Amino acid sequence: MPVVARRLMILGRVQGVFYRNWTMQTARDLGLAGWVRNRLDGSVEAVIEGSEDAVKRFMALAHEGPPAAQVARIKVTEQAVQDLTSFEKRSTG
Repeated sequence: MPVVARRLMILGRVQGVFYRNWTMQTARDLGLAGWVRNRLDGSVEAVIEGSEDAVKRFMALAHEGPPAAQVARIKVTEQAVQDLTSFEKRSTG
């Protein structure tokens, strides 16, 4: 199955509710690579890369996130595949 990549901008109450940790664990459980970080505007940004099925599954789960999160919406854009090999948490940007 081909590898795809997506950039997600997650908006709502997503900082201070363990959204980044949830993203890392969920992505790793699905076999995805990429990264996640908080943004200065209060959103969370993530790049996910892997099989199309796993990416779709992650995006569906991301609308819920961890229990304390309140996701208002997610902006998704296609991203060039970078052949990432792990999933990491990055500094706020």
